[in-house]
Amino acid sequence: MKITPLFFFALFVLPLYGQTPVTVVSPEVHPDRSVTFSIFAPKASAVTLTADWQWQTGPQNFQKAENGVWSLTVGPLPPAIYIYSFTVDGIAMADPANPRIKLRDRGSASLVEIPSDLPALWQEWDVPHGNVETIWHKSTVLNGETRTMVVYTPPGYAQETGRRYPVLYLLHGSNDTQFGWTAVGQVNFVLDNLLAETKAVPMIIVMPFGYAINPYVRSARSAAYPPGNNTSLFEKYLIEDVIPAIDARYRTLADREHRDQFSSVGAFCPNGLSGLETRYPALLNNPRDTNAKISVLWLGCGRQDNNFPGSQHVDEVLSAHQINHIWQPSDAVHNYALWQQHIAEFLPLIFQEVKSIPSPPTVSTREIGPSSKGG
Repeated sequence: MKITPLFFFALFVLPLYGQTPVTVVSPEVHPDRSVTFSIFAPKASAVTLTADWQWQTGPQNFQKAENGVWSLTVGPLPPAIYIYSFTVDGIAMADPANPRIKLRDRGSASLVEIPSDLPALWQEWDVPHGNVETIWHKSTVLNGETRTMVVYTPPGYAQETGRRYPVLYLLHGSNDTQFGWTAVGQVNFVLDNLLAETKAVPMIIVMPFGYAINPYVRSARSAAYPPGNNTSLFEKYLIEDVIPAIDARYRTLADREHRDQFSSVGAFCPNGLSGLETRYPALLNNPRDTNAKISVLWLGCGRQDNNFPGSQHVDEVLSAHQINHIWQPSDAVHNYALWQQHIAEFLPLIFQEVKSIPSPPTVSTREIGPSSKGG
C-alpha cells in the first residue's frame, strides 16, 4: 500500500503525542475577572505559571487532566494588561495557544487583558487617536548601528502642519523593549483619552530601545564597547543620536537656551539610585537653582515592589535637601498595571508652559520618562 506524505506525517504525530491532540483555549477570561490558563502537554511532569502579579506569591502549579491538558485558574484580577509565561519541565515559554505575545529583550511571554467595567484610560475610547509608528535610524554613537524607535504623534499632527510639539522621551526598563509602552502600557490610548478630556498637552512621545549595549545578546559589535559603561553610553546615544533624529524628522519645539536638556523627570519604580548625595552634590546642595531648572520631578513605586526601599530613600534624600518633587507610593507590585496609573498621573503635569507659547514657538521643552523597570 502506498502511503502519502500527509498520511505518513499523521501516523508519525500520533505516537509522538501519545494521544489525540486536544484543542486548547488559553487564556479564558471569565465574567468575574478570574482567568483559566491551559496547555496540552500529555508527557510533561510539571507545569507552572509565572506572572507579573506574583511578586509575593511566586509561580503557581497547574493540574493535569486525563486528556493531557494542564490547567490553572487564578484571580479575580484587577482590570489591567498582564504579562505571563509557562514553565514546562523547566523550560520557560509563551502560552502556545495565545497569539498575543510580549516581546522581551531576552525571551518572550504572553499577554492577558482583564477589561474594566468602566472605561479605563489605557483602553481604546471612541475619541480621536494619534499615530504610532516604528522608525529606523543610524547611530553615530554606536558605530553606525541601525536602531528602531517607536514614536507617537497626537491627533491632528498630520493636519496642523504649522504647529510644533513638545517631546516626551519615554524609556522602558530592564529586559523590556521599545515596544513595551505601546504593546502593554498602551500609552498611546492613555494620552489619546487624556487629550480628549483636555487633561494633557498634545505632545510627541519617543520610545527608543533603552540599552546602548544589549546585556542579553553578545555580538562582535557589542563586544567592541568597554564593559560597564552601558548607562553613560546610552545617555550619549540619547542626546547625540535620538534627539537630533527626532528633531530632524518631526515638528518638535527647538532647544531651550541655557537650560538643562530635560525640564521634567518621571521615575516609575526606579532602581539603582543609591548614593545620590555623592553622585549629584551640585544638584542636591543648591535647591534654589535645581528647583528653578526642573518643572516636574515625579517618583512613584508600589509598596510590594522590591524597589520600594530604594525609591523611598530617593524621596527622603530629595526632601532632606528641599528639592521639589512628587512622591506617590501605592499598594501595588512591579508591573505595567501600576505604570499605567503612573503615566496617567504624570502626563497631565508636564508641558503646561507650552499652552502660553505663541505659534510658531521658538522654545523647547523636553521631558524624560521612567526607567529601571522589568518587562
